[in-house]
Amino acid sequence: MRVLVYGDGQLAQMLNLAGVPLGIDVAAVNVKDHSIVNPVDKAPRTESLKQAITDAKALTVEFEHVPVGLLEDADASGKLHPSFTAIRIGADRVLEKRFLERLQIPNCRHQIITEHSQLDNIVAELGEKVIIKASLDGYDGYGQWRLKAASQLPELKAQLADLDLGAVPLIAEQMVSFERELSLIGARNAQGQVNFYPLAENRHHEGQLHVSVAPAPKLTEELTQQAQQIFTTIVEDLDYVGVLAVEMFQIGERLIVNELAPRVHNSGHWSIHGAETSQFENQLRAVLNLPLGDMSAHSVSAMVNIIGCGSIAKEVLAVPGCHLHWYGKTVRAKRKMGHINVVAESYAQLAQRLDELAGLLPLEFFPVLEDEAQRLAEQ
Repeated sequence: MRVLVYGDGQLAQMLNLAGVPLGIDVAAVNVKDHSIVNPVDKAPRTESLKQAITDAKALTVEFEHVPVGLLEDADASGKLHPSFTAIRIGADRVLEKRFLERLQIPNCRHQIITEHSQLDNIVAELGEKVIIKASLDGYDGYGQWRLKAASQLPELKAQLADLDLGAVPLIAEQMVSFERELSLIGARNAQGQVNFYPLAENRHHEGQLHVSVAPAPKLTEELTQQAQQIFTTIVEDLDYVGVLAVEMFQIGERLIVNELAPRVHNSGHWSIHGAETSQFENQLRAVLNLPLGDMSAHSVSAMVNIIGCGSIAKEVLAVPGCHLHWYGKTVRAKRKMGHINVVAESYAQLAQRLDELAGLLPLEFFPVLEDEAQRLAEQ
């Protein structure tokens, strides 16, 4: 069986590695030149995109920002999972907001900005603290602007003055005071089987995910059920097939949705070592309409992103429960170069291992790690 993945980055690589034990061949599409490559070493394959689509049993994506023309061709094959509609909702924040509103799923108060004159009213409508996001192509803190006081509005308008808001609208969101960000990753196959990983808690720095801990500490049954109901409402409405990540803010015992990612997700990398079946294997199972694998956690886990850092001490591998994953990329500031998974039997043990890890890493690239270790030690 072959699965064709649009995108040839680290997520396609990890899908490939998950497929090998199951006898599933994963090929990747370079979405810039439409060539077919090996997802691990990027070596070109000889077949054309048209032939690769014909040969594949299922098509999927490793990121939602695939050019629309490519997605339309993939959709025409009848093999694309999740659907064209689901992928586009994840790629376009305007579509995403309208989708959440239609389903009456709580999300941040917002306005869709299609004209610069609308910016004059955002303080009156949303308050002084507002985050503004490009509706297309923004991720990892890119394509975002923050308003922290009404006095900053003229400066913000000047920064946005050259943007074509008719072509790419902005989403202005009220900055909410939340306790933490949680993400729920689950999967649904074509037979309608749905299963969930435990909620993960995410720590960000400058708009990028740095650490995820799963299961999230101090979870209540009410929070878990609320998150799973949101997830189920979304996948049933879309007749969704594949892995989906739902990022949410926790405010007391209430959850509001931040973003949707119609694919395997950074906050689920812990599942490679901390769950019975990884999110990558379950993505392949789902799109091929195989039974979903067990998503329960068999340990407490943390995923630590390696961002903008090209090398780390080999002694990291001596930390108990530590697993290193490099993506084979050229070093660039704010670029995800790899990740480290750490598994433990308890939050206290996980805190000890993260603290040990922090002593071996250049902390300018891991700015929240020591704090996360301390926080887990206090659980």
